[in-house]
Amino acid sequence: MIPMGSEFEQLAGDILSHPKFQQLRGFVHHGAENSVYDHSVSVAEAAYSIARRMRLSADETASVVRAALLHDFFGYDWHGDRFRRYLQHFSGLRRLARMHAFVHGHIAADRARVCFGLTERECEAIARHMFPLSAMPRTRIAWIITLADKLVASREMLAAVGGYMSRAYRKVFA
Repeated sequence: MIPMGSEFEQLAGDILSHPKFQQLRGFVHHGAENSVYDHSVSVAEAAYSIARRMRLSADETASVVRAALLHDFFGYDWHGDRFRRYLQHFSGLRRLARMHAFVHGHIAADRARVCFGLTERECEAIARHMFPLSAMPRTRIAWIITLADKLVASREMLAAVGGYMSRAYRKVFA
């Protein structure tokens, strides 16, 4: 966790305090103990750390932090009935192409552009962060966000699976 009052917080503060970003606390992501908000902050912290190690310029570092925070700013519960009902209208490849993993980057980029006025490069990084399920990243910013997201999501999923396994073990052997 990056300390309060840090450069990270200065770059991220307006997003972190925004009511629409705060709503992400209500959406479950990568296991029952993790919200989209928690995941997004963790990805932004990891991306910030990578950007600092790569000695990116202040402007590029700011872009990395902002785009990483908003990479999952899609604003809906993709586990919920509403999204399932939406998908029921499609079948085969058309259904696959509309599944959350394939579309949420573009939805998040559009919402981020409207709510926070992100640059085209920042929006492209958000839209492409799901590579290889989306187009290949073309910029350093996009590659950093893609890498940070994969690292954080892997850690979160391993923790979730470990928790499930631990509970199952206790049920069987308790």
